[in-house]
Amino acid sequence: MFRLFEIIGIRVLKLIEEGGKLAIIFFKTLLWTFRPPLNLKNIFAQIEEVGVNSIPVILITGAFTGMVLALQSYTGFKRFGAETFVGTVVALSITRELGPVLSGLMVAGRVGSAMAAELGTMQVTEQIDALYTLATNPIKYLVVPRFLAATIIMPILTIFADIIGIAGGYLVSVHMLGSNSTIYEKKTWDFLKLNDVYSGLLKAVVFGMIIATVSCYQGFTAEGGASGVGKATTKAVVLSSLLILIANYFITALMF
Repeated sequence: MFRLFEIIGIRVLKLIEEGGKLAIIFFKTLLWTFRPPLNLKNIFAQIEEVGVNSIPVILITGAFTGMVLALQSYTGFKRFGAETFVGTVVALSITRELGPVLSGLMVAGRVGSAMAAELGTMQVTEQIDALYTLATNPIKYLVVPRFLAATIIMPILTIFADIIGIAGGYLVSVHMLGSNSTIYEKKTWDFLKLNDVYSGLLKAVVFGMIIATVSCYQGFTAEGGASGVGKATTKAVVLSSLLILIANYFITALMF
């Protein structure tokens, strides 16, 4: 029995320690973000990696999410004669929840893993230690560009996901299931408010911060050669995804 409590205590202390280290690197990143100069070349390179290269994945995810959501909503609402509200459900679901959350999860899987692997490789090969010998702060040089890129680009990716998701829902509802296009559009715009869009964009900003911070932290703490880099990459994706889902709940609870 005491052994069980000991194991639980060790796990809890480890969790608190990891949370504290993660918070420290987050606040250090914020501190160095506002200190000149900004390395615009690195920032734009990361924006290309995080944003431009993620657009195909985001568009495919958003399109098929909107399409399947419209299909399921139409099937369910038809039982109650409420097919006209399919557009409303698709628009609100995409802009409030599915657009930012699925975009965040996709970026965490595609970009977060790459960040952790790249920085983890630099850590185990002592390239990060070499930066200290060159009087270069690794947070400023390596983390800040990734942090800014993820924070800036995530709302833009979410907008793409929102637009293509709503368009996908429209395509299925109107052209495949035979809904009236005028009614569909009217119901969509009557109930969709700017606050719904803004809430999704706010979530996207927070998710971008989470992905960059967690991925960079896992890369910086990688150890044990190639195996350690692999573990850090896995942890980065899993922890980022979990924190995105947790943060999504609390932001939703606060805003609505």
